[in-house]
Amino acid sequence: MKIDFEKGGGLVPAIIQDAKTKNVLMLGYMNKEAYEKTMETGMVTFWSRGRKCLWTKGETSGNFLDLVDIKVDCDNDTLLVKVHPHGPTCHTGTDTCWGEENR
Repeated sequence: MKIDFEKGGGLVPAIIQDAKTKNVLMLGYMNKEAYEKTMETGMVTFWSRGRKCLWTKGETSGNFLDLVDIKVDCDNDTLLVKVHPHGPTCHTGTDTCWGEENR
């Protein structure tokens, strides 16, 4: 899989989708290091644009995202990341970052 990290200044959007329900849970950003850590550990890791560091989803809340599959889009600059979530995905406590229930 060829991912064009350079097009977005080193970052690519990562659309997070529940592998079972197919609901979109959140949007994050990955750089090459976050992608590699995700592939290595099986837990979804992002690049925090605000904190300027890697963060594995769930490292403080316990609501990890277990990796099921990653696909790159036709332009090689956006990822679709299929996951099995452990609890709510959003930091506000909702299932999705849009306040929807993930059923």
